[in-house]
Amino acid sequence: MIVLGCMDLDLALRTEKPAALKDTSTLDEKREMERWERSNRMSLMIMKRAIPESFRGTMSDEADAKSFLAELEKRFAKNEKAETSTLLSTLVSMKYKGKENIREYILEMSHIASKLSALKLILPEELLVYLVLISLPSQFNQFKVSYNCIKEKWSLNELISHCVQEEERIKQDKTESAHLASTSKGSNKRKIKEAANSGPPRKHHKETKEETKESGCFFCKGTNHKKKNCTKYHAWRAKKGLPELPKTN
Repeated sequence: MIVLGCMDLDLALRTEKPAALKDTSTLDEKREMERWERSNRMSLMIMKRAIPESFRGTMSDEADAKSFLAELEKRFAKNEKAETSTLLSTLVSMKYKGKENIREYILEMSHIASKLSALKLILPEELLVYLVLISLPSQFNQFKVSYNCIKEKWSLNELISHCVQEEERIKQDKTESAHLASTSKGSNKRKIKEAANSGPPRKHHKETKEETKESGCFFCKGTNHKKKNCTKYHAWRAKKGLPELPKTN
């Protein structure tokens, strides 16, 4: 149809065939018949070329372009009830997941509603607004409550505008929350590191060794006496034949 219109060959599809020519027909009537016959002939050629070959043999060769197109439409006719059921089921089950643009999502729902209108199932705009709101995720709950609290009712265009603004606000809140979480995490890491660095200083290994040496027995490693009072040390010296050392308190 579009091709024929662009080529100015759709006259036979738009008008009925003119009355048969007579000897008394005027020049204008003859020209009109000539234009119609050319349009009819070219339209039939283009349509037959465009359809599958299996359909060509089932169509009458005597039909004019308008009758040919009407017969072709019958072959491709859909069950309106089944199509209506499918479209309505699609519309009421749609859910916005936040991946696509919300404006395009609402326009897609409106497009399905338009298809239903063409099938003689007309949905009021107010109902379509509620279907859109129901399909929005939990992030829009505050937005839904706000709409239910106001007295005025939005048109579909107003709903689209408000939804776009609300989606931008939600995205902005997510960005700010992510930034705060990242900042808080980095601050906690710094505090832990500072606390670790400011802990009690470790004693030097040499000092610890000297304290152990002064407070315990170097020979038996005991901690409650010193070497010069160690019985094991004195026994060892006696066994080696070394002179006995004086014991001290």
